[in-house]
Amino acid sequence: MNKSKAWDGVLPGLIQNRARKPRGVGVTAVLDRCQGLNATEDLLELTGDYVDHIKLGFGTTVFLDDGLLRRKIEIIRARNIDVYPGGTLFEAAVFQGVCADYLHRACELGFTAVEVSDGTLDLPLKLRADVIRRAADMGLKVFTEVGKKDPGRQLSPAEMSDLIMLDLEMGADKVIVEAREAGVRVGIYDENGRVVEERLNVILAGLDGIDRVIWEAPLKHQHEYFVLRFGPNVNLGNIRPQEVLALEALRCALRFETLQQFVEHPERSDFPEVGDECGCSDGTSR
Repeated sequence: MNKSKAWDGVLPGLIQNRARKPRGVGVTAVLDRCQGLNATEDLLELTGDYVDHIKLGFGTTVFLDDGLLRRKIEIIRARNIDVYPGGTLFEAAVFQGVCADYLHRACELGFTAVEVSDGTLDLPLKLRADVIRRAADMGLKVFTEVGKKDPGRQLSPAEMSDLIMLDLEMGADKVIVEAREAGVRVGIYDENGRVVEERLNVILAGLDGIDRVIWEAPLKHQHEYFVLRFGPNVNLGNIRPQEVLALEALRCALRFETLQQFVEHPERSDFPEVGDECGCSDGTSR
């Protein structure tokens, strides 16, 4: 249960349509490079109401003692947050031919979800579909990832939108658009981490809405771009732990970039809902 906040009754907030937990839109997905238990507890004491997913990045969990990892997962789950290992660990399991064992161990350790990606490997569609189905049958949520990690092996925007739609049809709960930790030269970003709008617009044109898409956006100016374009309930991933509250302030018009929108346009009562640009004004996919 949420505790009362320090400014309750004084600052009601400008954003009235900000989704509350548990939420399907406006997701904040944090990239955790495997902080210790104390750091995890401190992070969630401060930000737990504003975090929806935590990815334990890359293959970092391989190096943790069994009991420590289980305790870390318990701490995260106690805050009603989905927790899952990074997609690179999944790809390592596929490469070594132990994918089924990987899924079973993820369940047994207490993870609530898995990430199915092919950022390094080329994953056949049949195997991709089979893994999505198997994981879902085991009670795991499935977050797939679309895009390549190597700047020299990028998918076209049309290929990305087609794969996003296919993953959702195959049963993925949400689809993550790859940006890596750096947020540059990958997916929809140029060498400076700026959104290449031509690429993004082609992807959007192939979708039925964006409420089930998570845009990896590790950089501050990327947060600003997505919130200003799509509103407070856009799903964002690869958020650094120390940026969670700053992002929430941005979503709720409590930072310059978004407060300015209300100062300059006092007649407005809210940002647009997620999906307005995609023909999905109620924030749900069709």
